[in-house]
Amino acid sequence: MSEQIKKVTVKDFTAMKVRGEKIAMLTAYDYTMATLMDQAGVDALLVGDSASNVMQGNATTLPITVDEMIIYGRSVARAAKRAHVVIDMPFGSYQIGKKEAAENAVRIIRETGADSVKLEGGESFIETISYIIRASVPVMGHLGLTPQSVNCFGGYSVRAKEDAEAEKLLRDVKLLENAGCYALVLEKVPAELAQRAAASVRIPIIGIGAGNGVDGQVLVSQDMLGANPDFKPKFVRHYANMFEMVSNAVKSYSADVKNQNFPNEEESY
Repeated sequence: MSEQIKKVTVKDFTAMKVRGEKIAMLTAYDYTMATLMDQAGVDALLVGDSASNVMQGNATTLPITVDEMIIYGRSVARAAKRAHVVIDMPFGSYQIGKKEAAENAVRIIRETGADSVKLEGGESFIETISYIIRASVPVMGHLGLTPQSVNCFGGYSVRAKEDAEAEKLLRDVKLLENAGCYALVLEKVPAELAQRAAASVRIPIIGIGAGNGVDGQVLVSQDMLGANPDFKPKFVRHYANMFEMVSNAVKSYSADVKNQNFPNEEESY
């Protein structure tokens, strides 16, 4: 009898931090890619609202809806046999009120089969986060650069470089832990500050553009795979050249079709 695959749970994240094992998380938006990443052993798959950019071509994450996130999330959850699946709550789904936020969080989990949700914000959203958790939905927090607040920030620059904002971030980290978040993402903050934050709490902190002193890392999968060679911010490493690989394959296919080299006799009935 083959060994049953064990699903990564919120408790596993805490245990990984205790034993010093880093958490590897990537974004996923469809069944096929999620299957490949799950089988490769990634610990968590984030159905990010970055789907607004990557899958829909929008300039920001703001336009994507709960209905659309559910479609992406359901596909990923079906694929993930081991990886923990966390789904971003999109802009407008939790900012207005805690009751609406909890209803949206419950709906996302119920209709996708995912394991948890992620939402952005610190002190201003503590009551909302606690309310969602009381509705039996695990929550991953998100601090630092919070893309849903791009219009307030005026861009995507590094956050918490000044002392006042850095101290507020450290307070928010503790508040999220005390509110019951099982983990949180820190995006585009100085590495030394991120390391201090990770050392100050028991829950794991997963970084993106936050240095190597945190408890894990997350990247947008298309960025990591080099799908767009012109997009390479400082914190991204290309582990493949997906742009070149796909482009060459499509060019070869097109040439074979036009030259009548595809299909050949062995590929015909």
